[in-house]
Amino acid sequence: MAEATSTRTILITGAGSGFGRGAAIELTRRGHSVIGATLTEEQAESLASEGVEARKLDITDDIDLAAAAELEVDVLLNNAGRGQLGPLATVPMDKVRAVFEVNVFGTLRITQAVLGGMQRRGRGRIIIVSSIAGVFSGPLSGPYAMTKHALEAMAKSLRAEMEPYGIEVCKLNPGPYATGFNDLMVDGVQELVAAGTAEGELAESTRVRMLGNQLDPSEIVDTMVELCTAADVPFETFKPDDILDRYGLAAR
Repeated sequence: MAEATSTRTILITGAGSGFGRGAAIELTRRGHSVIGATLTEEQAESLASEGVEARKLDITDDIDLAAAAELEVDVLLNNAGRGQLGPLATVPMDKVRAVFEVNVFGTLRITQAVLGGMQRRGRGRIIIVSSIAGVFSGPLSGPYAMTKHALEAMAKSLRAEMEPYGIEVCKLNPGPYATGFNDLMVDGVQELVAAGTAEGELAESTRVRMLGNQLDPSEIVDTMVELCTAADVPFETFKPDDILDRYGLAAR
């Protein structure tokens, strides 16, 4: 992907840690005007110490979303997300609702907040961070995978709807990368399954599947930077390049 020549104003959600933090720092280093949106004030202060314009912007908070609607951004990188594993037969509904509130409803709400300005200007780019879980779901991954499947539908519909306005929509599907996000998900499932049960055995195999071969997150940071700055981008990007083969999925 060839990089555009002009600098851009880029809003990155979930910039308090992991991929989002890395991308915010690198894009700022390259001279772009980055707004790093974090869940907490403490995260914003930490990110600001790296030279990034950081602010607390919770994509589920009405006040924060109203403030976001006043921003003029060229690119929105929808990176904020929440993890949740659990057996669908017994997982508490409040946990399912919580992960949908962030991953699906929050992502759509922040997207709606910035789209008005993009439509008026006749340009913009929306990047949706999905996951390999957007096209694959294994045991205990249902609560999380359902939200990522929803983002796949969001990206496809939004792309067609925004094309007449000159607004690009693309998505990124990472596999397992070592940011700590997957570790928290796997550790959290232990409270929802009983040792010695079928679900307990699945929890252990899920730990091996999700944590056994985690990759260097710098690959996703670099990919995010490219998607934010390239003159043209593909609709979907899977990383690593062979991730579909690893999960036994047919070439798309």
